[in-house]
Amino acid sequence: MKGFKSRKEVESIKEQYPVGTRIELVQMEDPYAPVESGMQGTVKIVDDAGTLHMKWDNGRTLGIVPGEDQFKVISKPTEETMDNDQKQGMGGMNM
Repeated sequence: MKGFKSRKEVESIKEQYPVGTRIELVQMEDPYAPVESGMQGTVKIVDDAGTLHMKWDNGRTLGIVPGEDQFKVISKPTEETMDNDQKQGMGGMNM
């Protein structure tokens, strides 16, 4: 990792990859337990370090780091989907 991202960089990442964004991994720089290239998954949360915490289609939950790992966006959520995901993130309750 190349150091900590600024608050502005993290906010930009959160805007670029909102919860529900579908991603395909091109290459991961994790020598111990990488996710296979070509695996697809969904962004579940972006933390304050700018890591995309993923739910991969194979069941894994390993995060990816923009600028370190290589990936491409398959699709982004609609506003309606984003609203529902945000509500689900609040203790699993729909409000």
